[in-house]
Amino acid sequence: MSAGGGTKAILAALAANAGIALAKFVGFAITGASSMLAEAVHSVADTSNQGLLLLGQRTSKRRATKEHPFGFGRDRYFYSFIVALMLFTLGSAFAIYEGIHKLQHPEPLTTPIVAVIILVVAIGLEGYSFRTAIVESRKIKGDVSWWGFIRQSRTPELPVVLLEDAGALLGLVFALFGVGLSVLTGDPYWDAIGTLMIGALLGVIAIILIIEMKSLLIGEGATPPELDRISAAIVGGRVQRLIHIRTQYLGPDELLVAAKIALEPGLPLTDVAAEIDAAEARIREAVKAAGLIYLEPDLDRTPSTA
Repeated sequence: MSAGGGTKAILAALAANAGIALAKFVGFAITGASSMLAEAVHSVADTSNQGLLLLGQRTSKRRATKEHPFGFGRDRYFYSFIVALMLFTLGSAFAIYEGIHKLQHPEPLTTPIVAVIILVVAIGLEGYSFRTAIVESRKIKGDVSWWGFIRQSRTPELPVVLLEDAGALLGLVFALFGVGLSVLTGDPYWDAIGTLMIGALLGVIAIILIIEMKSLLIGEGATPPELDRISAAIVGGRVQRLIHIRTQYLGPDELLVAAKIALEPGLPLTDVAAEIDAAEARIREAVKAAGLIYLEPDLDRTPSTA
């Protein structure tokens, strides 16, 4: 579900951003509004980002090799990290540069009504893309808040698209604010202010994404609810206790589980193997993403309290 939903949200964002970028460049050519240029570059960056997310989904499906025995699932994290860097450089840094430039060298807007029309249409298209991302995210979000989903999700594409689309919508509002006040006051200063607001917004979003994607690249374990379900599933049959456990996501859809478990003393080897197989089956039933499971049998050496 996460891969399919992520792909649908990415394709919706890709189509919307490609059309919007073209319209914004036309609007900038006609009006000369710096906020329109900043938004056009932002849309180009977003379009490129969606292409990178699709590339990450494709390359992550490669089969494991001797050099990469755990596969290439983290490709999706890598390309999402690149997306965050592009959003910061092409989006935020360019907008801030353009805003400062227009503050120093203000230029009057020409035919601003064209910019207003394009921005209003772009808001509608971005709203459609944002709605698609929300609908697809709800399928895997569960009961956590949206901020919790962005922080805890091990599927990188949906949080990336959600934040990009939210930033795009707010950026369009800021651009409309800058162009509108420039028209009402006759002062192009407001267009530059709107551009700087866009740059600051994209910078905040990019930093959030960089922090989250870096954490996923380094390696995150199971979420607390998943860890509780795994721990509960391990104990059963002749497995007396979970001694310790380590987990790590090798990709959005594959969780590595390694644990030491205490078995009843004196079990024959065939029974030990059967208990491990049964525990692995319980784990996979509790958490579908648990693909690689390594269980080490041991005796319970917990000191007696009697």
